[in-house]
Amino acid sequence: MIMLSIFAMTALVFISRYLFLEPKLPLRLSANVQRFLSYSSPAVLTAIWAPIVFTHEKSLWLDSFNPYIWASLLAGILAWKTKNVLLTTVVSMAVFLMLNLVLFRT
Repeated sequence: MIMLSIFAMTALVFISRYLFLEPKLPLRLSANVQRFLSYSSPAVLTAIWAPIVFTHEKSLWLDSFNPYIWASLLAGILAWKTKNVLLTTVVSMAVFLMLNLVLFRT
């Protein structure tokens, strides 16, 4: 049953990607649908990172000793100013590591 579920999900993902990425198929999305779908990536990413940054042990963690908040603020500022994904990732991860190891030891 598990293998059937895995194959079914694989087929579903492949078919959904194939329909939109194969240039020979006449399927095209309208401009309104494309504009609507452009909001899905930021929404999904926010749904992933917001609970990690703002919660700890199922409670809201808005504290000045929260290294996740400081590293995410730095990452946001770096991404906005430099537009360089690699630099933003490496620097914010290094700052997060330093905050955890040196400043906010618990």
